[in-house]
Amino acid sequence: MANHNKTRMEKDSLGELEVPADAWYGIQTARAIENFPISGRRPDPDFVHAHIRIKRAAAVANCQPGWLTEQQRDAIIEACDKILGGQYMDQFVVDRFQAGAGTSHNMNSNEVVANLANVALGGERGAYHPVNPNDDVNMGQSTNDTIPTAIRLAALAKLPRLLEAIESMASEFARIAKREVDTVKSARTHLQDAVPTTIGREFGAYAFTLRRVARQIVACRNPLCEIGLGGSAAGTGLNTSPGYIENVARELARLSGEAIRPADDLAAQMQSMGDVQNLSAAIRGLTLELTRISNDMRLLASGPRTGLGEIMLPPVQPGSSIMPGKINPVMFEMLNQVCYQVLGQDHAIALMTQAGQLELNVMMPALGSALFDAMEWLTNAVNAATDKNLKGISIDRERCAVFLHSSVGLATLLNTHIGYAKAAEIAKESEKSGKPVRDIVAEKNIMDIKDFDAIVLKAARDGIVE
Repeated sequence: MANHNKTRMEKDSLGELEVPADAWYGIQTARAIENFPISGRRPDPDFVHAHIRIKRAAAVANCQPGWLTEQQRDAIIEACDKILGGQYMDQFVVDRFQAGAGTSHNMNSNEVVANLANVALGGERGAYHPVNPNDDVNMGQSTNDTIPTAIRLAALAKLPRLLEAIESMASEFARIAKREVDTVKSARTHLQDAVPTTIGREFGAYAFTLRRVARQIVACRNPLCEIGLGGSAAGTGLNTSPGYIENVARELARLSGEAIRPADDLAAQMQSMGDVQNLSAAIRGLTLELTRISNDMRLLASGPRTGLGEIMLPPVQPGSSIMPGKINPVMFEMLNQVCYQVLGQDHAIALMTQAGQLELNVMMPALGSALFDAMEWLTNAVNAATDKNLKGISIDRERCAVFLHSSVGLATLLNTHIGYAKAAEIAKESEKSGKPVRDIVAEKNIMDIKDFDAIVLKAARDGIVE
């Protein structure tokens, strides 16, 4: 961290300002620190790295036509590589809520890279020679094309981690489903007893759903690879070097491992954040499913004596400060809370997506931050719920059987044997007397209990009644 006891004086178009002597950032970053003491949150690390990759790629592209010297290029590359290697991350200090479009963050990057480059070349911090933040590090660029590109690159960097978390949860549901393929239980529709199903079918459906929403998220990946970098201030390519647009995209593709390419319309990629909003919408779809599944886990684990209690979640902490022995479904409660927060972030993203005017969306800093939070929070929450709870779930098969055979819904299985009307009579008798349907069936010599149980299992597993 910078030592604020000693300072150096720097000058910009607004005048002079003291900057901490050992800070690698400069005057425009220092102004942003004073202007935006808002959230206390620094930029997302993936976003910082994405923006620095842009500076590195731009240096390579700008040297090819000779606009940057090889000395300047190499010094910029060396500075960027240090940051990408994890150094100097404490020098990216601009609050997430800042000037529209992200000029403050862009200059934060420009100043840190320029100071690192100049010191490496024998210069001093704040002197900005032979590498200047605006003229050299920001050559051919604008906040208006680097920030939306960095948002897309950062989202692409986060996607594999989110998708891995989803697949981990889906795989665990699938594993339990395979293990419990013959564990018959009562299905519930309208929260009322219904026909028989299995834990395997129930949990297998969770796995299928999660993998389906993952595919929907993957479909958002390719559009994010289309970048507007090279559009400069208004999509016209003003002040860009010959071949810059193609060369910088090619270099970013190499650095990121993604299929980065120039957008067909560079101006559109600064005006519109629609592709980012589409990703947020797909994540919203995931969030809605996770909310539903979490609620199911809490409901199935309710009790243990006075609720459903068909599944048992591993205890991770005492559940009450007053009730001894109480255990709560805290991991899925946590996942619920995260999902609600993510839904709020998605709503903010939607509002900010439509809030741009003419050639620029000036809401990008907060828009990007909301997306990054949503992706990070969901990734961490899904992983925690999977590792701490889902992997340790046990099934109370006896309780499932008790509920199953106390359900009048089993009378539905008799429709093909004795008809709907007579099956309804047995259902009513079961409801009135409290006797299980299987016992009534045996008493009336409709079929043997073992045969009835076999029908129940087949119906639950295959949906077939013979």
